[in-house]
Amino acid sequence: MKYKGLFFAISIISLWGISLAYLLNYPIDFYNPLVYVFVLLQMQLYTGVFITAHDAIHGVVAPNNKKLNYAIGFLCATLFAFNNYAKLSKKHHLHHKNVVTDEDPDYYHGNFFRWYLKFALEYVTFWQILLMAITYNLLKLVFPMENLIVFWEVPAILSTLQLFYFGTYLPHRGEHEENDIYKSRSQKLNHFIAFISCYFFGYHHEHHAYPYLPWWKLAEAKEREELKSLQN
Repeated sequence: MKYKGLFFAISIISLWGISLAYLLNYPIDFYNPLVYVFVLLQMQLYTGVFITAHDAIHGVVAPNNKKLNYAIGFLCATLFAFNNYAKLSKKHHLHHKNVVTDEDPDYYHGNFFRWYLKFALEYVTFWQILLMAITYNLLKLVFPMENLIVFWEVPAILSTLQLFYFGTYLPHRGEHEENDIYKSRSQKLNHFIAFISCYFFGYHHEHHAYPYLPWWKLAEAKEREELKSLQN
């Protein structure tokens, strides 16, 4: 499918937008289990929005149209709490070039919480916080404050934890084999878990080995790597 990357990008963005529009008017009852299901669903869609921005950084959302690829990446980065797409792109390429070194902007030799704080501070800017505050106060004029917090803010925060834990902390923590030039490990082969945890980015060694693959092709790459290991 020639436009599969574009199809997935549009699908994720649309589902995120439609879901949020519905939930911002959803009656909140904390005794209703659906509220928590919807929070997790929105978190997953937020993660998909960021993963789409990430794939755009690698040029694989619309590989035959650089302007469209950039536009989708910029849009997704903006939707994900006004992240600076140019900054994300620059730092992510540095991460691939200098993985698990002092020059890696995503790496920190420390515990989970300090690493997450360092990771967040690496990307969060004053202007981003200001734009989020302005947007929140404008949206508050139209939607209930409780809904904005529960379905807009909380899922975004949870998504950053999801992305960090499965896409940075687990793959890059600890010691790595000397012959592993990618300094990245992958979770065990389980496509269902890999998808719901972080859009197959738990197959992180495969992402570093084949950065030109979009998220939806990492499962195939993992299968090939598993087959190679069995044959050796």
